[in-house]
Amino acid sequence: MSVEALIEQHGPSRELRDQARGLQDAAVALRRSLHQHPEIGNDLPVTRDQVLEALDGLPLDVTLHKTTSGIAALLTGDKPGPTVLLRGDMDALAMPEDTGLDFASKNANMMHACGHDTHTSMLVQAAHLLSDRKGDIPGRVLFMFQPGEEGHHGARHMIDEGLLDLPKNVDGSDSPLTGAFALHITSTLPVGMAGIRGGAIMASSDQLEIRVKGAGGHASAPHLTSDPIPVACEIVQALQSMVTRRIDAFDPAIVTVARINAGTTYNVIPETASIEGTIRAMSAKTRSKVHELISQVAMGIAAAHGLSAEVEIHLGYPVTVNDPTFAGFSTEVATSILGDKKVVQLPNPVMAAEDFSYVLERLPGSIMFLGGTPSGQNPATAAPNHSNRVMFDEDAMEVGVSLYAAMALRHLGVRLS
Repeated sequence: MSVEALIEQHGPSRELRDQARGLQDAAVALRRSLHQHPEIGNDLPVTRDQVLEALDGLPLDVTLHKTTSGIAALLTGDKPGPTVLLRGDMDALAMPEDTGLDFASKNANMMHACGHDTHTSMLVQAAHLLSDRKGDIPGRVLFMFQPGEEGHHGARHMIDEGLLDLPKNVDGSDSPLTGAFALHITSTLPVGMAGIRGGAIMASSDQLEIRVKGAGGHASAPHLTSDPIPVACEIVQALQSMVTRRIDAFDPAIVTVARINAGTTYNVIPETASIEGTIRAMSAKTRSKVHELISQVAMGIAAAHGLSAEVEIHLGYPVTVNDPTFAGFSTEVATSILGDKKVVQLPNPVMAAEDFSYVLERLPGSIMFLGGTPSGQNPATAAPNHSNRVMFDEDAMEVGVSLYAAMALRHLGVRLS
């Protein structure tokens, strides 16, 4: 469908973009304040206070979650209808910042290196924009301000605490959650562009620990010991062969050993060796198969050498799966706003993981990547997300606010203007 036809279908969005542009200064100010005061995990008291202050005065029913610093803010339109969820994550990473920005992190070994400060700021301003249009909204918008995305299962904790168990409307009518949408900024796409795909878009992520146990002794007499080190090395090599020979190349997985630990000094054979790493998969089926094969490989190799191996797999995030219909709808709306060739269909999933996957297991929806390459830099060589030098062009936030608001409005049947 042509851009002209999409604009005709969804509306021209001129007023929407003008509103988003008018909120840009506020978005930048909040983003920079959040960036200077990053917090890690599920307990983000300073961040939560800043978000609440920025939402103050809006016609929102705010619920503060007790198990985390999560915020659920519900906007009820003046007309009946369903509810759509918009997510913005708030937490930072445990790492130093070396960007040289005037508003760089003031907290040691904490940095918003994945752009969650921009997500939070964009969602706050989307709440302002949609609140101004409350009279046109047939239904409700649930703004999900989520902590703990970086490995702390914040979305799952919010769901467990009842995020999706919404009350009925004041008049007793139902307003069920019928869709969910999230954005994730990236320095690998130019500003003004967005990337999406239907189906699996991001991988599952699990933590692997293998403990090989033998019998230690003097390094000069290895025949009198059961040395776990060469066995651990053999296991590492075998895991790589396992992936290439036992896993379907069209339903891929990655097993990366990132740490091996054994021994205390040069002339002692230790009793144990430990292996740690990560497991990524693009389907629940392959994820489960990889877990099973890892145990077979590790314990089998250890047993062949007269040693034993203990395998622990700590479950992380499930595969992030965009509902194909919703992803197509998201593509249409984004294209009508951004223009021709500005919304790209990603040819492959990303092997990073996202705990928005927990939401998408419960609701049809999608997550879209938002272009944020710093001005004057090449997207192919710009410092990537999770780098100590990553930066994002703040002009991307005007685009993000527009997309958040447009997705909510169009999902609820409101034409853009």
